[in-house]
Amino acid sequence: MTISVLFVCLGNICRSPTAEVVFRDRVRAAGLEQHILIDSAGTGDWHIGRAPDPRTQDAAAERGYDMSSLRARQVTVDDFARFDVLLAMDDANLADLVAMQPPGSSVILKRFLDYAPHSDLREVPDPYYGGEDGFAAVLNLVEEGADGLLVSLQERL
Repeated sequence: MTISVLFVCLGNICRSPTAEVVFRDRVRAAGLEQHILIDSAGTGDWHIGRAPDPRTQDAAAERGYDMSSLRARQVTVDDFARFDVLLAMDDANLADLVAMQPPGSSVILKRFLDYAPHSDLREVPDPYYGGEDGFAAVLNLVEEGADGLLVSLQERL
């Protein structure tokens, strides 16, 4: 059995690629690469083909995550058939996904931080226009969400 997960933010250069690399690391450590497929995308098209924001890459590298091979892409209608779970970084992106969801689609749409029960936040804040500390804060939230998501998916495998 495989489960496929797509992480979604606005531009796919900060939050969702961070979630992709962190979750990929957790899945690899658990030996579940053959069972859990992972990708990320953005609801917007501004950054298609671009690498993650350098500040995102720097924050990730400080914790041992390499996202240099990732390139931004936009969510497509096909993603609703290709993935089992689409996880939005915030309510606005969740609303965009709900609006895009084709009739009859059985994909699970949720906020990513629904898997971070110890966090008071329900949305991963966008660090793009903030200071450098915002990228580390995003990593903290993403690591907690990734741990919770992994536990949840392991129960389904």
